[in-house]
Amino acid sequence: MAKAPTSSNAPASYEAAVQELEQLVARMESGQLALDDMLGAYQRGAVLLAYCRERLTAVERDRKSTRLNSSH
Repeated sequence: MAKAPTSSNAPASYEAAVQELEQLVARMESGQLALDDMLGAYQRGAVLLAYCRERLTAVERDRKSTRLNSSH
């Protein structure tokens, strides 16, 4: 499992993480990366994916909580 991003490498936002992921995928699919660069891109992608999943989970949890609280 990927580690959560640290403050030094955390994306500025969910949107920034998605954009960086898209750029990494494009670079990896191009076939132009050296093996070490490919590994680094894969590892960074795992960190970004974990960040995105955490953000989506938090938003979904907040949305459910808000919906439950507003129904009372």
